[in-house]
Amino acid sequence: MTDVHRTVDAVWKLESAKIIAGLTRLVRDVGLAEELAQDALVSALEQWPESGVPDNPGAWLMTIAKRRAVDQIRRSRRLERKHEQLAHELDQQDSELDQQQDPEQDDVLRLMFISCHPMLPTEARVALTLRLLGGLTAAEIARAFLVNEQRIAQRIAGAKRALAEEQVPFELPDGSELAERLSSVLEVIYLIFNEGYSATSGDDLMRPGLCLEALRLGRLLAELAPHEAEVHGLVALMEIQASRSAARTGPSGEPVQLHEQNRGRWDQLLIRRGFTAMLRAREIDGTPGPYVLQAAIAVCHAQARTFEDTDWRQIAALYEALARVLPTPIVQLNRAVALGMAYGPQRGLDLVDSLTADPVLQDYHLLPGVRGDLLIRLGRYGEARLEFERAASLTRNVAERAFLRRRADEIAVSGTSGVTLAQAAQDFLGRDDLDAGTVRSYGQTLRRLRLTLGDQMPLAALTADQVARVFATAWGEAAASTWNRHRSAVRSFGAWASLDHLAAALDRRAEVRTPTETIDPAQLEALWNRTDLRLRERTLWRLLHESAAGVTAVLSLNVEDLDLDDRRARAGDTWVSWRSGTARLLPHLVAGRTRGPLFLADRRPGPARMPADTDLCPETGRRRLSYERAEYLFKQATKSLDSAGSGYTLRQLKPRP
Repeated sequence: MTDVHRTVDAVWKLESAKIIAGLTRLVRDVGLAEELAQDALVSALEQWPESGVPDNPGAWLMTIAKRRAVDQIRRSRRLERKHEQLAHELDQQDSELDQQQDPEQDDVLRLMFISCHPMLPTEARVALTLRLLGGLTAAEIARAFLVNEQRIAQRIAGAKRALAEEQVPFELPDGSELAERLSSVLEVIYLIFNEGYSATSGDDLMRPGLCLEALRLGRLLAELAPHEAEVHGLVALMEIQASRSAARTGPSGEPVQLHEQNRGRWDQLLIRRGFTAMLRAREIDGTPGPYVLQAAIAVCHAQARTFEDTDWRQIAALYEALARVLPTPIVQLNRAVALGMAYGPQRGLDLVDSLTADPVLQDYHLLPGVRGDLLIRLGRYGEARLEFERAASLTRNVAERAFLRRRADEIAVSGTSGVTLAQAAQDFLGRDDLDAGTVRSYGQTLRRLRLTLGDQMPLAALTADQVARVFATAWGEAAASTWNRHRSAVRSFGAWASLDHLAAALDRRAEVRTPTETIDPAQLEALWNRTDLRLRERTLWRLLHESAAGVTAVLSLNVEDLDLDDRRARAGDTWVSWRSGTARLLPHLVAGRTRGPLFLADRRPGPARMPADTDLCPETGRRRLSYERAEYLFKQATKSLDSAGSGYTLRQLKPRP
């Protein structure tokens, strides 16, 4: 990259938010504003290598972008008079802007509020904010979050499209709306910081680039909204947390716990900046909000010269106050840590145990991690080891998983535990007398038990009360049919393992069945006549309609089970038969295959998500089409037919009686 290109890149990172914000106020379309800003960037890349970098590169880019905006309006052939009026207004706004001292700040603040609008999904808000205010490309955002670049591009495009369709005004919220909108902005910035500070997936514990970007956005917001205490509270919290970054990992990138960190490596400059931001927050009158309270907790840690000097009682009191304004399970889990340090591990464990039934935390790896720490301090080493092993199985971060497994391995447990839950589940599902559909169904139930109780749970120690707690958390609000299906799986597993008591605390729920409304024949005919549908979908839907068989049974069919001459196929203990419509399509779908699932997914599975051999096609390497994917595709295809606009379900393909 040439020096000029590096300069252009640096200028874009610094000035893009101001340019896009100013253009958005003028053209009232954030998507168009970004396109115009990108056009100006291209002009800079073309002209600056020859003409040199201008004295005020940001103003140069804004001027070019504004000219493009005027040209864009004047070139339009539709609504010519209206566009001429808009162009005239734009010229007037330009002259007014020249007389204003500093319009950019309000524009950037407006851009923050619009990119973090609550109507957008959280992931879209994060991506759009990094794109518009951070100046990051879709590729850079994708690398930071370890996702596909196309997915990020789709999120950004979808967010801009949604803002345009809803005609979200480019203005600062006021009154009661301000608190909600500001909360959304703060949430997005802190989400970006947290993903950098403690990555949810990938090889590394931290992604410093995201931390720095969140800090930059937080500091910028503090300049734009200097009278909002929560903004300064968030900045203080991030500054102090970021100060520990160098001490949080060891030589090999492994996590270093707070009590083991070398506090001499904490960045004192960031700590002082955090203290300053906290003082600004306190100078603003009002009841402390969640970010100010979290910052106060961070200040307590930063003020302690050693871990032993930490004022845990003060931290516990702050968490109690935080739980009143932000009553989330995560806050309560952190409060349990503080209570355990201030008043003894049993006090903390009591609170943690009360959180185990919360569905929000059922797959949260820090819950068993915290519980393991408390159990070690109570001398219950065998239980602690199981908790660390379960925490390791739940986290998607490689460094954190290795750390948790190492902690489990360091705990010496006397005696042998015998067969584990994981071993028993694998043996149970590996039996020859179970068909593919049953294996999938039972596997879902046992996977939930393993995730919640841990793979290394001794099978002999498994109790009916533990199973009942898992059911209450995972399926307590589920339909009766779902509850009964999982209950049946536990009963079968218990009978096989000679543990008939496992389902003793699970009562069967009464199922109220309502007749399934079938699709009108005229609509079906319109569906069959569509030429834009894929062969796989047309065959599946025809087969479901002509056979009147269950969706699960049809999706479980294998190529080797087909009898094309007799128009039938074996599905477990029953037969699925069809008529001429399906008979014309099936040979084309099979296309010379002799083995494997009849209906295949679009892509091959990744190494980490390999299905059972019975669900994998040996000739194509693709897996069996899932019920969820098949249902989604049918709903999408039938939205135009459904008067409610939500689409039909596959069960509605059954013929009318």
